[in-house]
Amino acid sequence: MAGRIVLFGATGYTGGLTARALVARGAAPLLAGRSQSRVEALAAELGGLESAVADVTQPQTVRALVEAGDVLVSTVGPFVRWGEPAVRAAIDAGAHYIDSTGEPPFIRAIFERHDAAAQEAGVGLLTAFGYDYVPGNLAGALALREAGERAVSVDVGYFVSGDAQPSGGTRASAVGMLTESAYAFAGGRLVDARTARSVRSFDGRPAVSVGATEQFALPRVHPGLRDARVWLGWFGPASRPLQAISAATALATKLPGVRSAIGATAGRFVHGSTGGPDAAARAGTRSHIVAIASDARGRELATVRLEGDNPYDFTGAMLAWGATAAAGGAIGGQGALGPVDAFGLDALERGVGEAGITRRP
Repeated sequence: MAGRIVLFGATGYTGGLTARALVARGAAPLLAGRSQSRVEALAAELGGLESAVADVTQPQTVRALVEAGDVLVSTVGPFVRWGEPAVRAAIDAGAHYIDSTGEPPFIRAIFERHDAAAQEAGVGLLTAFGYDYVPGNLAGALALREAGERAVSVDVGYFVSGDAQPSGGTRASAVGMLTESAYAFAGGRLVDARTARSVRSFDGRPAVSVGATEQFALPRVHPGLRDARVWLGWFGPASRPLQAISAATALATKLPGVRSAIGATAGRFVHGSTGGPDAAARAGTRSHIVAIASDARGRELATVRLEGDNPYDFTGAMLAWGATAAAGGAIGGQGALGPVDAFGLDALERGVGEAGITRRP
């Protein structure tokens, strides 16, 4: 018997896209959010779905959403600030967990702090299961498979084209990325590294280094991997200035009280769940992902390029695919999992294609 799907954060921007994508796949999720009137209105709009009120400031209300065998999908961010109650609720209940984060510190916490408890509970934790960072895991794993045993490094780049502006949640997360610690996978191990420490180009397009799930997940599917680098190309010509800002911020936040002051100031101007691009803007935006596997001398062995829907619709559709697959028993492991760990490479490629991003010839 398939478990229930519980969508927490359903009335936010990403949550609304995910709710609609779930219904489009034939699912009937329980919708949950802070505002009773808003979540009930959305539930009615989508055909009379079940709804519930829950708030991360009252963790017991989040725990009450889920039971053993359920799948809890959380779109409540910024996750570093608000994400913990949903993870703990899922593990405690014996429910699989999926989220939409792109925040390196939260991703790292899932893999390093929550993995053991999830394994003991017999559940899977799938963090960053949207545009951040499923397609790069797919492209990277495909490139590594095609490159074979000689491959020891992989570079994954994320780019968009079009005019869609970041959602409120994306802006809030981006601010947090500059003030929180991040990481890299270098020399066969995970090391601390700030966001935007490095810049490189893919086909002439600059991108900054970021911590993602690829640094945790790709070494599992390719044991000979020594370096896994992920690059975000959303900033275009601003990539170099962002690198300088990152360096300055890293120095400033070493001073007592500076990190919290930056966070408090940013919080007054950048809020989550404030909406995002409308349908027309999203329709004019495309996603582009490239992965390059190289040998020990830096020679490129295989390149994989993916292209498709805008990041926002893709994220909603990918979360919906993952949730329905998990509810149907398709997760192939326990603990903190990467996308390939969870579903296998071929099934993941089909799922990413269904969500709107496919491989370019």
